[in-house]
Amino acid sequence: MSHVAYELGTQPACWEQAAELAREHRAVLPRPGERTAIVGCGTSYYMAQAAAVLREEAGQGETDAFPASEFPHHRRYDRVVALTRSGTTTEVLDLLAGLRDAGVPTTAVIGDPATPVMTLADELVVLDFADEQSVVQTRFATTALTLLRAHVGLHSPSVVADARAALADPLPAELETRGQFTFLGRGWSVGLANEAALKMREAALAWAESYPAMEYRHGPISVSAPGTATWSLGDAPEGLAEQVRGTGAQWVAGHLDPLAELVRVHRLAIAVATHRGLDPDAPRNLTRSVILTTGEEAVR
Repeated sequence: MSHVAYELGTQPACWEQAAELAREHRAVLPRPGERTAIVGCGTSYYMAQAAAVLREEAGQGETDAFPASEFPHHRRYDRVVALTRSGTTTEVLDLLAGLRDAGVPTTAVIGDPATPVMTLADELVVLDFADEQSVVQTRFATTALTLLRAHVGLHSPSVVADARAALADPLPAELETRGQFTFLGRGWSVGLANEAALKMREAALAWAESYPAMEYRHGPISVSAPGTATWSLGDAPEGLAEQVRGTGAQWVAGHLDPLAELVRVHRLAIAVATHRGLDPDAPRNLTRSVILTTGEEAVR
């Protein structure tokens, strides 16, 4: 079994533990009314997108999400939350250092505490039980999102039950043979759709796209055809399933909690990689963390 296959299967247990930790770490996570930014890179940025929408939907306050490299330093925030599995990503460390010098309170949600982020963030939430050997993130990302989701009161045991169903139920027939994948979301699940497409690209070298569901008909549906698949993470707009089927594409309706639907996509990514003879633990051109040096770049 690959590392990523094992790690994605542990997500329900990790989510339960994260929900408990959310109660223990109330004081270092954004308080109601705080103007908050959530930052990350790659997968962590997409989790930040989802978490920002959830926090605003819960009435907790204005919340923005940014890639760490694109943080708008001219804006004022009461707290910045950084999501970082490795604790070594250059853009995150540079941002935290700058925010420390500017006096902006920061909290880092991390997988490995024995890293430079310890000395740069004001507060830490350590999810070491969700850290991963695989380059491709699964359980750390969804566990960090569960922590933030539970913190704003939008996590429940039914989400964990759905995750277990996502691991047990068979994937739609012949889905792993498709040549192109499109993932759709609405509200907080737009970030999950973005992450679903990234997982397919990383683990399976698949052509994968993502869009807000209502935007899909404004152009992207033109590439849907026999041999492609469109997957909705959450409820789809009325009539969209019929339109997609009319193109000859395979339609996959999300019937679980959107975060559990992402677990199904994790399984699909491994299935497609296996079908193509790829090793999902060794994605092409990627490393566990992006560490930049002068005149040199390492690609995540």
